[in-house]
Amino acid sequence: MLHGWLSDPEVRPWWGDPDEELALIRGDLPLPSINQFMVHYRGTPVGYIQDYNVGDEPDVHFEGLPAGTRAIDLFVGGAPLLCKGHGSAFLRQHALSLLAAGAPKVVIDPLFENLRARRAYQKAGFVEQRAFDTKEGRVMLMVFEG
Repeated sequence: MLHGWLSDPEVRPWWGDPDEELALIRGDLPLPSINQFMVHYRGTPVGYIQDYNVGDEPDVHFEGLPAGTRAIDLFVGGAPLLCKGHGSAFLRQHALSLLAAGAPKVVIDPLFENLRARRAYQKAGFVEQRAFDTKEGRVMLMVFEG
């Protein structure tokens, strides 16, 4: 299922090669610092979300964030599920749960040109802070403000 979602023309431009991405997701499964979830709505899988400690990542846009800050990556399960509010809803719920568990901040870093994602993240309560050039491309650092 994940491979199919990653292969969807609406997901692939933002996540990259489905085989490589699925291998990365599988490789992260045993790591205790990365939490991975399949998201379900009324019993139906609608997406994937993961969170990780920004201190484990050497990216420049994470520098200066408080220790314990969690970053989130996610995607909604392809074109049939897009633009229905699923992404914003499960992102907000997950960010709130991370704060309740003690994270001092929650951030997300979509590719700058992914305007649909940035709008969805704003709807979930994230605020754009600053654009950064990274090895993955230009990203917009966004901070959850509820």
